[in-house]
Amino acid sequence: MAKLIVASYCTTFLKPEMLHIYRQVTSLRRSQTFVMTKKVEHPRRFSFDDIERIPRPHRNLLRHGWIKFVERRPPLIYRGEYQMLVSILGRRGADMMHIYFGHTGVHLLPFIRAWNKPCLVSFHGADVAIKQNVENYPGKLRVLFDSVPVVLARSRSLAERLIGFGCPREKIRINRTGIPLHEFSFVRREFPADGRWQILQACRLIDKKGVGSAIRAFAVFVKEFPNSEFVVAGKGPLQPDLQALA
Repeated sequence: MAKLIVASYCTTFLKPEMLHIYRQVTSLRRSQTFVMTKKVEHPRRFSFDDIERIPRPHRNLLRHGWIKFVERRPPLIYRGEYQMLVSILGRRGADMMHIYFGHTGVHLLPFIRAWNKPCLVSFHGADVAIKQNVENYPGKLRVLFDSVPVVLARSRSLAERLIGFGCPREKIRINRTGIPLHEFSFVRREFPADGRWQILQACRLIDKKGVGSAIRAFAVFVKEFPNSEFVVAGKGPLQPDLQALA
């Protein structure tokens, strides 16, 4: 029996922080996949042989303006991306498309609703929040939930947030992005003889990451080890509050 052909759609393949996406794409065994993307970044770090770059369509300014301002069609249509997707997926014989990130799914809604094959969308965290640059993002998410058979979430807490945005519980599947422990060898750490501890926390700056608690704990710790340093690497909505706390 031939393997299912899955198109893995990721607008940029891949940004440095998207290692978890790379692990998912390269770990498929019971299906065959190719990547569809508009932009390739860090190809040495994220090597993949089968990538379809979505070309920029030739733009007819008169037609573009008519479709955008008179017919008021969505960007996917007036930018010419719709036909590009139809062409690539038809040529590759894709059986389904996995769309990474909810905001990308919202952008692709006209295609998802028109294509005669299934699409699924995976959510990874920041895409389950109010997006000021997307008009009526919560409403468009609800349309997206109605348009796909399956919605993937990285964790149960993320699944609950999706339900809060209107996703039917029965459509959600937990798709954890586990860490391959065999890639990390145990290294015994020694206490620094001079008491100069170097501590790093890298994460998105949101409440559940506990950065505020870590900063408060470090304030106690540094009284005993005054030469220590605590570095927080990341960005997110709590950044101003955490900077003030630090």
